[in-house]
Amino acid sequence: MSTSTLPRGRADEDQQRVSPLLRRRTAWLVALLPLLVAVALIVGMGEGSRERTSLDNLPEGYDSTLGTELRDALPDEDAPVAVVLWTSDDGELSRAVVADLGRQAEALGAVPAGPTGPVTVAEDGTAAIAVVPVESTSATDNSDQVTELRDTLAADRPDGVTSQVTGPAAVEADLAAVFEGADANLLLVTAGVVALLLLITYRSPVLWLIPLTVVGIADRLAAVTATQVMAVLDVAWDESTVGILSVLVFGAGTDYALLLISRYRDELKTHESRYVAMSVAVRRTAEAVLSSSTTVVLGLLTLLLSVVPTTRGLGLACAIGVVIAATFVLLVLPAALVLFGRWVFWPRVPHVGDPALVDTDSLWHKVGARVAKRPAAFVTGTLVVLAIMAIGVFRIDTGLDQADQFLVEPEAISASERLGESFPAGVSDPAQVLSRDDGEEVLATVESVDGVGTAAITQQGDGITQIDAVLTAEPGTDESRSTITDIRDAVAPFEDTHVTGTEATFIDQGESAQRDRLVILPLILLLVLGALFLLLRAVVAPLLLVATVLATYAASMGVSWWLFTGPLGFEALDSGVPLLAFLFLVALGVDYNIFLVTRAREEAAVHGSRQGMLRALTATGGVITSAGILLAAVFAVLGVLPLVVLAQLGTVICIGVLLDTLVVRTVLVPALALTLGDRFWWPRSVGPAAGHQDAPA
Repeated sequence: MSTSTLPRGRADEDQQRVSPLLRRRTAWLVALLPLLVAVALIVGMGEGSRERTSLDNLPEGYDSTLGTELRDALPDEDAPVAVVLWTSDDGELSRAVVADLGRQAEALGAVPAGPTGPVTVAEDGTAAIAVVPVESTSATDNSDQVTELRDTLAADRPDGVTSQVTGPAAVEADLAAVFEGADANLLLVTAGVVALLLLITYRSPVLWLIPLTVVGIADRLAAVTATQVMAVLDVAWDESTVGILSVLVFGAGTDYALLLISRYRDELKTHESRYVAMSVAVRRTAEAVLSSSTTVVLGLLTLLLSVVPTTRGLGLACAIGVVIAATFVLLVLPAALVLFGRWVFWPRVPHVGDPALVDTDSLWHKVGARVAKRPAAFVTGTLVVLAIMAIGVFRIDTGLDQADQFLVEPEAISASERLGESFPAGVSDPAQVLSRDDGEEVLATVESVDGVGTAAITQQGDGITQIDAVLTAEPGTDESRSTITDIRDAVAPFEDTHVTGTEATFIDQGESAQRDRLVILPLILLLVLGALFLLLRAVVAPLLLVATVLATYAASMGVSWWLFTGPLGFEALDSGVPLLAFLFLVALGVDYNIFLVTRAREEAAVHGSRQGMLRALTATGGVITSAGILLAAVFAVLGVLPLVVLAQLGTVICIGVLLDTLVVRTVLVPALALTLGDRFWWPRSVGPAAGHQDAPA
């Protein structure tokens, strides 16, 4: 029966309950206009651009960053250099071969290495190197020139000689190659995973297309809006920012869509008019979606307190993305869905009179009944399991060497390792000391430091001196980092003198990451806790929900550590992983608790605290589990990129979301609520005596 065939009084009553945005005459406009405007902006504006600087990924105010600023201020700043390495396939390099290499190096524009010409031969005679400046105007130009250099070397090398290219320019080129076409690949894989899981969830040949289209357009609009805003505000971002943004928008947006559509399906079993059903569904889900998205946005904005410019850019970009995703789900998706009839759910079309999810004898009803029999035992057992899983947290080391940052070792890294077998370890990437003080005195001081093989002034101008110091220790070792610390201590008395380079930057990134964790992590917890206080107007429930999310984080980090250091063979986590994993797991993990407890509060208003929680678990169990599995799978997609930090981040979040969805939200939170009863909501009363203002419409 449609609204037009209802008695006039009933039809008028239903029409009053329909949101003005969801009425028959306005729904098509609300659905299509934002989508058309979004497509126009995506096509017309495109993603923003900004010229990258050498400081974008460096922590502000740290010694290596100050040194880089001085290096950039040199009047004739050196172009990034590539170190060409030739190695003999069998024995030593002959004089004739070395002469050929010298002529090749001169043709490539290699800088003089001494009286013997541009080529330096190792003492063991098996290898030779030359330093070739790479004059480039952009990262793309640098990649092109390094590729051309490698092709030229491969074509002209003498017989029996292998050529490779390493050095800062080559490392930058190989890193850029990791992200070449990565955003498109990541987007395609993410959309494919979401489409597959939506198809499995709804088992409908049509329904999944609607949320996928809405969220997909929201994702592209988020990428355009975020990058344009960051370009206007001159906020730094890097190659991974848009990829992580897409993963988050698809994950969070689809989660919100699953919650809305699940409630809409249930309301169609109560209301004949799909317009009324959707209006009720939006009202019932808006609070949960707005609360969870606001919590995520506030958590992401805490990254603005980071000392690393690109981390601040990631926080701003993702916050913009979540706002757009939530807006499209609450505004565009409902209007798009009501344009279609009930048939869109085919073959599982909901009809008036069908039992609602909360009244079915589903798997989640059975789980709730089992937990209700011995809730205290489930609390204890779950906490013990999480504690065991979290043991690995106490053994976590952070900080990846440059050689360990790629899942597939690029040529620049393998060449650097081979170079270290025949030359002093730090030849390909020396430490750099920049000073405004007396250059000769600074040089003498640097040379006197134990662990410095050779040091030389490589450039001077405008009162700034650059000294390159080759360390004797292997790059990435404790000895090399100890030498950097000793150099810093030695040059500390000199005015405006700083040590930079790969090893120095590694030290400062570790310290800045620890600083960010100490500042940002407590703030995230306070914001999440405050949001839950305001949402639930209770004290006990928010504290317990935040505690369960912390337990999930600890367990996922512990399990991930054993996984990384065992089967995957890593020695450490990237220094940025703990902070970003905490942010996403706490902010997104609390979403599922919000979805559960807001429904529990609604049901408790009619059925009391105990039955309210059990009915909420029955009603939301399927949709939250689907949302959690989808979100975990989407973050696992980060492993598509051959960069260790993203693979580690995706793994930790995948494990954490699955734990939160399948264990914490399904067992621990209901068990805690059942154990405490009405005390779970203290000091608020949510039972029938509190009135029926929260009862379902």
